[in-house]
Amino acid sequence: MEQEPIALGHDVQVVDPDVRSYVYSLVTALGGFNGEDADRYVLGDDALACLRDIKRWLKLYDEKNNRMDVARCLGEANLVNGDLFPILSVWWTSGQKNKHMTRIALACLELLVPLTWPVEFHSQMTVNHHRHTPYIQQAQVQYKRGALKHGNSDLLRAIIRIALPSMAMPRSERESRDEGILKLMLYFMRNIAIISPNARLAADGEEEETSRSATIDAFQAQDAFALILTMCSNVGDDFNLQDVVLLEILFHLVKGVNVEKLFMDEDQRKVKRTDELGDLLKKENQVRREYARNAPTRHGRFGTMIWVKRDDAKVSTVSGQDVLRDDQTTLQKMDQSKKWNKPRPRRKQDEVVQNNNFNMPAYLSSSASKNLRTFVEEFLDSGFNPLFTHVRKAIEREAERILEINVRQYFYTVAWFLEAERTRRTRQMKQHMENGKKAKDLEPDSYGLVAGVLNQETFISLNRAMQNSLDNKEWEDLTAQMRCFTQILLTVQEMAASKIDEDQEIAENIQNRIFYEETTHDRVLAIVRGYKDQGFGYLDAATELFHVFLRPDEESSAIKKKAAEASGQNDGDNDEAQNSEDEDMVDATQTVKERGFDFKRFAAKFCNQKCVDTFVAFTEFYRELSSEQLKRAHRYFYRIAFKHEMTVLLFRLDIINLFHRMIKGPGGIDSSKSVFKEWEELVRQLIRRLVKRIDQRPALITELLFSKMSSTVYYLEYGHERQTLSTAKRAPAELEIISTDASTPSAKQSIVAGALALDGRADLGKWVVDVLSSAASERESWDAQLEARLAEDPEAESTPYPMIYVKAQDEFCQNAMFANAKLRLLMGLVGFERLGVEDVPGASWVIPPTLKADDLRETISNLNHTLVNPIPEGSDEDPRTMLRRKDTGSGRNSGVHEALDVNFGSESEGEDTVPDGIMFPPNPRSKSNALDELKKKRKKKKTRATSGEPEPVDDETLEAHRQARLANALARQQKIKSELFIHPSDEESDEEADREFFRLEEERRKAQAENIKNAMMTGIVAKSTAKGKKKASVRKRKSDEGISAAGKSKRRRRESASAESDADSDSDGDVAMMDMDAASPQSQQAVSTSHGAQDNEDTPLTSAEDDMDFDEDFAFGGNRPKPSAPANDSDAEEDTRVVSSRRMRGGFVIDSDSE
Repeated sequence: MEQEPIALGHDVQVVDPDVRSYVYSLVTALGGFNGEDADRYVLGDDALACLRDIKRWLKLYDEKNNRMDVARCLGEANLVNGDLFPILSVWWTSGQKNKHMTRIALACLELLVPLTWPVEFHSQMTVNHHRHTPYIQQAQVQYKRGALKHGNSDLLRAIIRIALPSMAMPRSERESRDEGILKLMLYFMRNIAIISPNARLAADGEEEETSRSATIDAFQAQDAFALILTMCSNVGDDFNLQDVVLLEILFHLVKGVNVEKLFMDEDQRKVKRTDELGDLLKKENQVRREYARNAPTRHGRFGTMIWVKRDDAKVSTVSGQDVLRDDQTTLQKMDQSKKWNKPRPRRKQDEVVQNNNFNMPAYLSSSASKNLRTFVEEFLDSGFNPLFTHVRKAIEREAERILEINVRQYFYTVAWFLEAERTRRTRQMKQHMENGKKAKDLEPDSYGLVAGVLNQETFISLNRAMQNSLDNKEWEDLTAQMRCFTQILLTVQEMAASKIDEDQEIAENIQNRIFYEETTHDRVLAIVRGYKDQGFGYLDAATELFHVFLRPDEESSAIKKKAAEASGQNDGDNDEAQNSEDEDMVDATQTVKERGFDFKRFAAKFCNQKCVDTFVAFTEFYRELSSEQLKRAHRYFYRIAFKHEMTVLLFRLDIINLFHRMIKGPGGIDSSKSVFKEWEELVRQLIRRLVKRIDQRPALITELLFSKMSSTVYYLEYGHERQTLSTAKRAPAELEIISTDASTPSAKQSIVAGALALDGRADLGKWVVDVLSSAASERESWDAQLEARLAEDPEAESTPYPMIYVKAQDEFCQNAMFANAKLRLLMGLVGFERLGVEDVPGASWVIPPTLKADDLRETISNLNHTLVNPIPEGSDEDPRTMLRRKDTGSGRNSGVHEALDVNFGSESEGEDTVPDGIMFPPNPRSKSNALDELKKKRKKKKTRATSGEPEPVDDETLEAHRQARLANALARQQKIKSELFIHPSDEESDEEADREFFRLEEERRKAQAENIKNAMMTGIVAKSTAKGKKKASVRKRKSDEGISAAGKSKRRRRESASAESDADSDSDGDVAMMDMDAASPQSQQAVSTSHGAQDNEDTPLTSAEDDMDFDEDFAFGGNRPKPSAPANDSDAEEDTRVVSSRRMRGGFVIDSDSE
């Protein structure tokens, strides 16, 4: 877009004169006030056409060119307050039954919506926008004043009347025009709710006339609230496309409103205001006292400047008469004069949307508070669930009408109304108690009114939105979502304390679903740790979320712990007689143990320096914080210092200075507040511990300057490193049955069950029987159900049995499933199977689907008999003697295997070992070498026997021989190169030979490609005389290499490469050598030997040999007559006539006749 030149001086044309003249002419032709009756507006002859022309100018000039010239001209011409509103008043008073006037009124509404559409400063603004936006904002405030109060006319009610016929129509009968009219009406109300006086612009008239209170009173007086309630309660039925606009209206009505003050009565509100005024006066008096202490005397007419001599003999200059008071004041004055321009990283400039800022508080008048409270209560009773459920579904399916800002508005509005519902219940309870009635007499009210946002779908949407906002660093959206999550948690906590059983059950399920998700814990931790400079709103929401999220978690953990202890005591006192209630308590306690988590471990995640920094940044606003917010910060620091014993995280100079300033001043917490004493005690204990630690470890003074790292926190706190002990337990050794008589599974089960009974652990055997009995009953029920299904439908497919999980009856049984070897053997014999590969405590055991009910009943009968009679009848042998530890192959018989993996080194440094173990077994010795060594040994023995003189060998010599043998074995095993796993083509360090080898390979590939190309073109395969020679020469060399030792492989490889290079370079020499090899019988014998060696060693062909092995009987030569093979290659070269090649394509000869 081209930027127009800006003229200087008083004659600056902000709007094109032609545009201004056209717009002014249309406004003049629209109509005006008659001279005879100055209070009556008279329409022009073509008023409807003028309104439509103005609409076209707005659309085709402003919107199309991205300008605001027409809107500026209409504001200067006072179209809205001088023409449109009077026309609507005329229609409301006398023209409702006139169709032409109704069309004119609708045209006025079509103009009002774009003219009142809120404008804001953003990053995409042009020079034209910057020039016109302040004026248009000021004009829109005037539009709002006229809409809320225009003489004696109710303009909002008139606009509602325009859309009333479209509302009355059923949704199925509405046309797009009717939907458009409803949108116009709602958007106009939304614009009126959004428009507010801009603080940066001069106020024109009374600000109260366009304030939030005036808007709420007008909505109540002109039935706008009734309209909103009607549409919200029928969103899912009659108004599907208006949900987002209704959400925006609610958001801009309630944003920033204090819920607690809203639900106060008039007397309570007066008391609250008096207390606030008293607090402000106290702050003012405190400021005056602070100033009076350092105020200059009346004789101090001149400036004061002093020199302060520091310890390093440097002099600093301080000005001001207040520095004469004392040394502390002088130093404080010096500190205040210091400036540090802290470098800040360049950040992306986020667009500040002032209209959607919900962190700014809003103040309402008494009448507005009363009207808004009435509307909120009615909305909670009828419209909350339909509206927010429908909006959530639209957000999930990403409907076109959903904008990014609407998601933020949704979560904030849900949070606000949930807080309103909780506050309303609290006020009702207090009023009931003040009337002299008991709390029991109050009929409990269900939380079904807000159940639309307490379901699983809402939690999924909220978690997804929080994670996306956290990942994308959208802090305003994340703040709204944190508020929503906090209010949901608080509502669930109140539901858990409800007298209605259904609400309690729902609350318990929600808490379990939230608190047992590890991702939720990690997300809350990341939010608290991630504060940098997101503003006070983010700080407040994050700290409140942490406080609310941790508090019920801790209470739930404490309650469950007490319940577990109580159940344990009951079990100890009543071991012999347990009724059904005790068994239910045991089962419930076991369920809690299985699903519960370690609260201390979870809370310890927040004991780090980043979380401390977040709460310190929050506490720095202590002058503006309420008592509830100060108590929130106090609880966190108390938890860090005394519950988790991590006071060293608070031992930093800036933190200690902040705490000291909060208590001792200047500008500390008001001592009259109830939270002051708690903070005072906390700071005193912290400073006392700090002094004690410095006396114990003076080096801690240096650490006061820095944040604490997680690796050194424990050492700084306790003075020693953390002692960690390995708690991993090993599974017991497996047992096996050594009795030869126990050949059947039942006999083996009897032996193991008898051993358990004789060890005094018959209760474990009974537990196995109980598990089998329960499984058998379940399998029988499954069979009966299957029979009934087959009786109804003979073709029904039979489903296999499901796996049945084995559950321990108590903690002792759970430990025995891992630690008792006899019980583990019995579980395996009866058919239990362990899930997973790892054998660790708490591993799951199941009864597989292969075990049927009859098998289980048979096993139960056998075990019951054995537990009564552990020793079999007619036998005095103890079953425990029939069990022994199972040989796992780690004894003497595994010596050969251990020799391959033995570590011959010591603990000394510099030991040369193989990192990944021995890659290959020792190289096998040839048969001839083994026979030679055997003959030598026999010869030595025979010589010693004939001589009869034994050679005495001392221990040192034997040890030396043994060490030498071990060293030789290790050296032999560590050889990576083995004749079984390598072939002669491997090279280690000869780079020249490698280059020569790859060069020859490349030449062979190119030659072969050329041969194939010629064969494809001509259809004739070229005879390769070098192929046979190469194979013969290679085979001969291989036969020679088979006789040579393995150590000469590299030299032979080089010779082979040089021979092949010579063969390629000198074709005549190749032919002569081939003839000599073919004529000599030795060469033929060598070739056969080479074949045999090749068959034995399975040596693959090299890449060159494989490429040169070209099949002459290729497909394109299948129909050609084959010449008879010559007796000798040399004769074939002399007798065979060379046929000239012809160019062929597709079977046709394409040679020219001229050739």
